Amino acid sequence: FDWNDGLFDVTWSENNEHVLITCSGDGSLQIWDTAKTKGPLQVYKEHTLEAYSVDWSQTRGEHLVVSGSWDQTAKLWDPTVGKSLCTFKGHESVIYSTIWSPHIPGCFASASGDQTLRIWDVKAPGVKLVIPAHQAEILSCDWCKYDENLLVTGAVDCSLKGWDLRNIRQPVFVLLGHTYAIRRVKFSPFHATLVASCSYDFTVRFWDFSKPNPLLETIEHHTEFTCGLDLSLHNRGQV
Repeated sequence: FDWNDGLFDVTWSENNEHVLITCSGDGSLQIWDTAKTKGPLQVYKEHTLEAYSVDWSQTRGEHLVVSGSWDQTAKLWDPTVGKSLCTFKGHESVIYSTIWSPHIPGCFASASGDQTLRIWDVKAPGVKLVIPAHQAEILSCDWCKYDENLLVTGAVDCSLKGWDLRNIRQPVFVLLGHTYAIRRVKFSPFHATLVASCSYDFTVRFWDFSKPNPLLETIEHHTEFTCGLDLSLHNRGQV
């Protein structure tokens, strides 16, 4: 599939195995069908700057998509409706990451260059929770698959931090080892305390934050910035 601008993120549909959504540098979201290879099914053009993040909700009974943009807003979409349902404002800098909670319907997190992690509820217009998570731009966040109150952030300060939404005064864990900005962080779908991260230091790292020495492995196969990673839901060992 070709688009006339850089594609920054992609998310699979949770109700159709052939459908995926990408977001791009021109601020638009594109819906693609792998069974129909001619151009996007639909294009949403509402963000005024780069659309940097897109995620499809995982909770059953609702099919919602959230996007985050350098225009400092997040937008809520129903892929069957031609325009956004809602716009979330509050961040004071670019939004790098927007991720749905796998547990709580209508709840998503966003990470921003304003050094905060924010929690939102689609049923309420304002932000639910603001966590000053790092003293640096936060490029990535993810929800734990086994604990609805636990999130992880990765930032330009080279650290990963775990946050318990019931007590945000200090992180539950801090993982140090990367030597440049952390671009993407993901919780394991199989292990409650396993986290994977990748960085501008060219490495991919695996961590178990329950262990005294949390760094399990550093993979140095890449020869350039490592910008993304994900863990397979089907094969335990596959990244």
